Amino acid sequence: DWDDVPPSSALEVISEEEAVQIIAEPLVPIQSSTLRDYVDHSETLEKLVHLGVDLSQVEKRQKAGQLLLTLDFEKDVKKILMFLKDVGIEDNQLGLFLTKNPYILGEDLEALETRVSYLKSKKFGKSEIAQMVSRAPYLLLFSVERLDNRLGFFKNELGLSVKKTKDLVIRLPRLLTGKLEPVKENLQVCRIELGFQHNEIQQIVYKTPKILTASKKRLRQTFDYLHNIMGIPHHMLTRFPQVFNSKLLRIRERHMFLAFLGRAQYDPAQPSYISLDQLVSLPNEVFCTEIAKASMQDFENFLKTL
Repeated sequence: DWDDVPPSSALEVISEEEAVQIIAEPLVPIQSSTLRDYVDHSETLEKLVHLGVDLSQVEKRQKAGQLLLTLDFEKDVKKILMFLKDVGIEDNQLGLFLTKNPYILGEDLEALETRVSYLKSKKFGKSEIAQMVSRAPYLLLFSVERLDNRLGFFKNELGLSVKKTKDLVIRLPRLLTGKLEPVKENLQVCRIELGFQHNEIQQIVYKTPKILTASKKRLRQTFDYLHNIMGIPHHMLTRFPQVFNSKLLRIRERHMFLAFLGRAQYDPAQPSYISLDQLVSLPNEVFCTEIAKASMQDFENFLKTL
């Protein structure tokens, strides 16, 4: 489950139920089942709605509705909004951001500023921090200790340089906020079950970070088809790891069509070589005319025979 949840420590993995305990108690008991009923009586809710916050989504998050009802807009909320704008969240993004992470409104401003200062100390630029916070809304709920632990984990586990570790989490910042267990399991699958060497895993993950959070079943099935059916060796999969992000059905249909035409040639040393990137990334029309040297009608007719 890759839904970000507010954590309590740098090292432990916790449940969502435990996570929401970071919100201060006691909270106002909600007599109504919907926050909408409170908008007319709460300046905070009214102004958040004007910002674009979707209260119907917020109230699905544990204790988030109760939190909002305890906050004073001028005293509590305004300073957090100014902070988020300073971090780089655009005015038109604030509503969506707070819909995803209303808990930040209950955070201590000094703690939030400390976390941003930490990221700056690790040489993340202002635009990079803005991008990371936008794409992983829970990022700034994590302690400096937790963030440092996570960066250290990816650097050491993958043997990446400081710069490459930074690049990795800029492209997929949820690596800093999601659970570590699925990541460890996927690394183990790549090493033990799929048979990739450490340096190959390093290259694959750096080129295609999403492999760390992909479904293990899908990883296994895609590898099995590419390696055992199509005969693609490990070193070629390492060169084109984005193939793991493609739907297996797309790979299968296109490979079978090429095989039917006698054009399924994936060895770069041979003539009429077709790269894995060409196989999966091109639109159907381009794939048919430029790669398969056939018409869309031929391809559609072939698919009907499967």
